[in-house]
Amino acid sequence: MDIRQPFTFEFLGLDAKEAYSEKDLEKSLLAHLEEFLLELGKGFCFEARQKRIIIDDEYYFADLVFYHRILHCNVICELKNDEFKHEYLGQLNAYVSYYKENEMHDGDNPPVGILLCTKKGEKMVEYAIAGMSNQLFVSTYMLQLPNKESLEKFLISQLENSL
Repeated sequence: MDIRQPFTFEFLGLDAKEAYSEKDLEKSLLAHLEEFLLELGKGFCFEARQKRIIIDDEYYFADLVFYHRILHCNVICELKNDEFKHEYLGQLNAYVSYYKENEMHDGDNPPVGILLCTKKGEKMVEYAIAGMSNQLFVSTYMLQLPNKESLEKFLISQLENSL
């Protein structure tokens, strides 16, 4: 499964400079569900928001749950409005493991987890995922595309690095 890097949520109309909560982000994504599904890619079908999971008699809530009709698996998506932290991956891993044990049906493939955050350190993600048997992906998102000058600088640096 390829995961886009980064996702662009400009269609939400949220200002990247203003404070927003994870609940605000989730609410905006669902208000723009069609655009969000198109940004995720082909095959995603919306299943649930704040899906309640009971583990050891305690309630937990998976932010967004999809079913991927091509891969034949659930996709659990956790949204974070800050940079990657390894404990976020532990939370997502627990949800994916729960789905594997309790929600899979005959013919389903094991579930996949996607953690969306504003920034990530490649090495920390690599170390945090090491040894986990579940398919977990960490990607970033932007609320707005970079301005023209930033894009030009980025393209020039990429061209120089490739020569």
